[in-house]
Amino acid sequence: MSKYETRLFIDGEFVNSKSGKTFKTFNPATEEVICQVQEALPEDVDRAVIAANKAFERGSPWREMDGTKRRDLLLKLADLIEQNKEELVALESLNNGKPVSEGHIDIYLAIQHFRYFAGWADKMEGKTLPVEGNFFAYTWHEPIGPVGQIIPWNFPVLMLAWKLCPALAAGCTVVLKSSEKTPLSALYCAGLIKKAGFPNGVVNIVSGFGDPTGKAIASHMDLTKIAFTGSTMTGRLIQKYAAESNMKKVSLELGGKSPLIILEDADLQQALKVAQLGLFFNQGQTCCASSRIFVQESIYDKFVELATQQSKARVLGDPSNPETMQGPQVDKIQFDRVMGYIEKGKKEGARLTTGGARFGDKGYFIQPTVFADVQDNMVIAKEEIFGPVMSLMKFKTVEEAIDRANNTTFGLAAGVCTKNVQVGLKIARALRAGTVWFNCFNNVDAGVPFGGYKESGNGREKGPYALENYVEVKSVIIPYDP
Repeated sequence: MSKYETRLFIDGEFVNSKSGKTFKTFNPATEEVICQVQEALPEDVDRAVIAANKAFERGSPWREMDGTKRRDLLLKLADLIEQNKEELVALESLNNGKPVSEGHIDIYLAIQHFRYFAGWADKMEGKTLPVEGNFFAYTWHEPIGPVGQIIPWNFPVLMLAWKLCPALAAGCTVVLKSSEKTPLSALYCAGLIKKAGFPNGVVNIVSGFGDPTGKAIASHMDLTKIAFTGSTMTGRLIQKYAAESNMKKVSLELGGKSPLIILEDADLQQALKVAQLGLFFNQGQTCCASSRIFVQESIYDKFVELATQQSKARVLGDPSNPETMQGPQVDKIQFDRVMGYIEKGKKEGARLTTGGARFGDKGYFIQPTVFADVQDNMVIAKEEIFGPVMSLMKFKTVEEAIDRANNTTFGLAAGVCTKNVQVGLKIARALRAGTVWFNCFNNVDAGVPFGGYKESGNGREKGPYALENYVEVKSVIIPYDP
């Protein structure tokens, strides 16, 4: 019997899948099987959706619960996550390959999100409205209903928090699917949700693959909304399934090809730090990674030299070692995908200054890789790599940099490094991206919204805007005179 929870969490209980079917989950640092996990099929999704709908019925404990009690449950869950943070960090390291130094950041942010949205639970307020005639009008914000949520593998606990927090604060019930690559930490969190005292059926967590499990959630007639984080290609399918079923509402946080513009007046050491964090954080497996770095020509050669030196100095190895800076890619599929892009970069003529090969002979490790002299028409400059591959590109003028940065189908994030605040703000305003970091990168907070322009998605995660994904606005109009 596995020492890890591997069952589905439905209606407040851990249960096996109806079929008894399981799948293997791996340790990407060793390529070894950790355990077998119960695989949810469409009939299991049905069970979870029935539980979520029952928990949302009028008169149920969850529907009768006021915002202050939802707040208290979210705060209790935050406390439990904090009390169990070492176990969660260890699971993230084991199942995802995330270095424990980064895992601690993720769990801290997850706790922050639960506490932040707990503060919103009793503030879901409507407005009174001035109207013409002898009438009184007001709006009422109601939870949208039972919702489906599908989270990715790159930040298993943090993405669970991004999805669950606004939904629960608003009063929704949830059927959440974790990634088949990293199911263990979500199931551990399910145990904490049960311990916190959430009513049965409010949160249901199932493990499975995009097809059939994710498809069954996105297509389900008894879910009112679907929230998805993942690739743009899959996001298109989610929209299709939602439209073809019951026209459920959709929010999507999708891929990116984020530019980082480094001007010649930038603090060079700070800009190097920003570029390293922007690209290599989480093994490059972030949707907002600074995967196109534009450097002004007067400092370009020096920047290439120093970025190469810093990338060579990154410490790869056992993700459970606190000294490790970079762990493995999440699995062989992702490893092969990234290595394929590296080969494309070489063939297209980008100048490889370091890396470009596997690290070690065990685990899905890839050397930190830097390509210089990357051209806009190269595949590595256009497509999302999702790995530790830095692309350096030279530019002359600020206007040129802005135009080239915006020349992409994505618009998730961007960054700029300069000492000139006025120029930096001008660039930030001109960039077509949902988030722009100024002399920093990948800095996030529960109160700051996150989401994309163009093919990087719709809707916003985090902050008060995230709540809009999970409420319906009802207008009530009353005549003063009968």
